[in-house]
Amino acid sequence: MLNMAEGLARLGALAANPVVATLADAFAGAGFELAVVGGPVRDAILGRPIHDLDFTTNARPDDILRIVKPISSTHWDIGRAFGTIGARVQGEQVEITTYRADSYDGVTRKPVVEFGDSIDGDLLRRDFTVNAMALQIPAVKLIDPTGGVEDLVAGRLRTPIDPQVSFGDDPLRMLRAARFSAQLEFEVDSDTLGAIEQLRQTLKIVSPERVQSELIRLMQTDDPVRGIRVLVDTELVEEFLPEVSALRLEVDEHHHHKDVYEHSLTVLRQAIELEHARNPGAAPDVPLRLAALLHDIGKPRTRKLEPGGAVSFHHHDVVGSRMARKRLQALRFDGDTTDAVATLIELHLRFFGYAEGAWTDSAVRRYVRDAGDLVERLHILVRADVTTRNKRKAARLASAYDDIERRIAELREQEQLDSIRPELDGNQIQQILGIAPGREVGEAYKFLLEVRLDEGIIGADAAEQRLRDWWATRSE
Repeated sequence: MLNMAEGLARLGALAANPVVATLADAFAGAGFELAVVGGPVRDAILGRPIHDLDFTTNARPDDILRIVKPISSTHWDIGRAFGTIGARVQGEQVEITTYRADSYDGVTRKPVVEFGDSIDGDLLRRDFTVNAMALQIPAVKLIDPTGGVEDLVAGRLRTPIDPQVSFGDDPLRMLRAARFSAQLEFEVDSDTLGAIEQLRQTLKIVSPERVQSELIRLMQTDDPVRGIRVLVDTELVEEFLPEVSALRLEVDEHHHHKDVYEHSLTVLRQAIELEHARNPGAAPDVPLRLAALLHDIGKPRTRKLEPGGAVSFHHHDVVGSRMARKRLQALRFDGDTTDAVATLIELHLRFFGYAEGAWTDSAVRRYVRDAGDLVERLHILVRADVTTRNKRKAARLASAYDDIERRIAELREQEQLDSIRPELDGNQIQQILGIAPGREVGEAYKFLLEVRLDEGIIGADAAEQRLRDWWATRSE
């Protein structure tokens, strides 16, 4: 429960921050207003870490630049057209923006930039009430024209003005509602949810890159599931990631199977828990989290009702991998992220064959070879994919995966498992066989790689003999 007395006291500490105090004195000395605005004010009241300092002022960009030059080590005006000047003050990066009173054309999400004259007007144009508060400095006065403090206390997310107008101005705010719901662990109020449902199709005017950016920021939160539920319940997810809502498969009275949507959300939560346990303090692993959320998206397309009430999803791993690749490419994800997610989804079922019976060393090598540098992420995804309530089954699967990780570790020590390659390289193959570079060298290399995977390290002399035997048989 938020203690408002403590929260307001923390605003005093924010005002006393050396960077904030320095800027406050400089702007007051020049005769201008200045206030810390948005996220820093919200997070100070909540007692959350403050990562960025944003300010708003009645000074115009040229005046801002004139004021910050003497007190900053560097400054930039890349956002001057939008009224924003950036600077580094006492080693900390800050942004200072002139009061705005923008208008929107309803066709794009780019505003017609207009400078405003009052801080209240500036705050009204912001996305949510909890982000529409400002701390005026050096007076240390909280400005909250839309009830942001009350919403912080209530754990509620709502827009400062009619949500139909707010989201109509900038549809990206609908995605931000889901992200802030997860980030702050707040509930989105009913009017705001209703507006998202009604206006969800307006998200089409937002570029894929901006949608991708908000999706990443949602997946970086400690509990993205809360935000995903907002996206699915309002059907906003249909506009950019419909594969997630498609996981809510219909179940008839004769055929029963797990709720794939709820299962996927559980897998995501468990993957995050394992991620924190195995890599404490590391940055959120977005590719792993996306793979956890999307690992079963191939099931709706491969679902088959079998006799006797069974349901099958044959090859949903391969189908899902292709679907994920196509969707992430449409959202303009980078190639490394797309490849990682698609590969993890394609491989996530491989382990369950191990659970049915121990693999040979050759099979373990191939498992590591196919996963490549994703093997640690694959460990987490596969373990997270166990959501059965049958404790005996869960224990059996956990024990089996403990065993495969142990064997991988042992083989790593013995065989440089992370960089599996033949014991003879291309130049050696050419010298031994007396052939020039070409297709035959590639075939020989592939043969020796299979030997390496099947038998492990056999030594260069043995590898050369195997190569000569293979070549002689091939040449017959």
